[in-house]
Amino acid sequence: MSVDTFLNAAAAHQGPPRRALVLMGGGARTAYQVGVLQAIAAMLRQRPSASKTFPFQILVGTSAGALNASFLAGCATRGLDAFEELATFWQRTRSRDVYSLKISRWASWLDSRSRLAAAFNLSRNIRRQGALLDSLPLVDTLHRAISLPGIEASLESGTIDVLAVTASSYTSGIHWTFCHTLKDTVGRAWKRPGRMVDFQPITIEHLMASSAIPFIFPSTPLWVDERCEFFGDGSMRQISPLSPAVHLGAQQVLVVGVSQPQRAAFIPQAMGKSPGLGGIAGHAMASVFHDTLQADVEQALRINKTIATLPPGVADTLDLHPLDVLAIQPSQSLDALAQAHTGDLPPALRQALRGLGALDHRTGGGAALASYLLFEPAFVHALIALGHQDAYARKDQLMAFFATDSQPL
Repeated sequence: MSVDTFLNAAAAHQGPPRRALVLMGGGARTAYQVGVLQAIAAMLRQRPSASKTFPFQILVGTSAGALNASFLAGCATRGLDAFEELATFWQRTRSRDVYSLKISRWASWLDSRSRLAAAFNLSRNIRRQGALLDSLPLVDTLHRAISLPGIEASLESGTIDVLAVTASSYTSGIHWTFCHTLKDTVGRAWKRPGRMVDFQPITIEHLMASSAIPFIFPSTPLWVDERCEFFGDGSMRQISPLSPAVHLGAQQVLVVGVSQPQRAAFIPQAMGKSPGLGGIAGHAMASVFHDTLQADVEQALRINKTIATLPPGVADTLDLHPLDVLAIQPSQSLDALAQAHTGDLPPALRQALRGLGALDHRTGGGAALASYLLFEPAFVHALIALGHQDAYARKDQLMAFFATDSQPL
């Protein structure tokens, strides 16, 4: 996030301070966010004279985080219960509800561990749909789970002010933020090098575009600038994940990512060996999803320190206010967590990944790629439990974050 973005948005903001929830992407890993949010809801309920009002006015999501943000927007009028409904959705979801991988009759005759069979299956899918997996099941799942009328109701009631979803255009290379407000007027639209915004109703197509993991899921067409462009995962080229929330007037930002501690401790047996396909793919996915968040948070904190050093009265004269940012990410390796659950992958996908050596933990990172695709109960429950644990470990910080309410809670 640039200094110019921070200062211009802060100076332009009018009205009461608003609180934003920013949810990063990461496929199945984003179940971790559910645990964090469930824990926060429980904490807020325990406060004296607690209210069950939904605590965020701005929802910003990327990739699978966009699905979580949109789900919450669709039931935000039910207050803190929205977080429990999101948890129920995740606990009922299976990999078959997200994607499918068809195995040809010819390939099924080959040994299940055959690299030839795996390569044939995956190359066949790539030629047919431009991706390894078919995401059509996710379309059906989102139509059933995401309440588009509920999003409108949340906007009309003033429960939330805006829902923003990010996606990356394969056609132009531009990183787009699609903002849905009550009237979807352009307002203070922003444009930065490689980044643009458009105000329009969020649809299932926007969510499919935002969550189209590169190479894994097919691209999705969307209309922007009066033309059709093809979009993929919003985590690609996302150089400033906090920027949309700041532009939309947030003065408090809670961001929940799914990054993890360094993975080296998880693969000591791989030291001295070249990485396998699983390790390379996992590293590539980590680069797509996680590399910019911490830098953006650190930039915001540096700007806060700069504002604090201004002479008395100068910040007030310029109407500048510090940005209250709290970032929560996993305290444990999600690769390690996934390693125990790779056997739960759908048989066809497990066969393909094993055939290509992408599940071989001996060469390091074997579970990294699988962790983005493990939409199965055991792994989801483990992620939610870790989210609970990490949120309660930072309970004091979270309660301080919600201490100054931008609306009654």
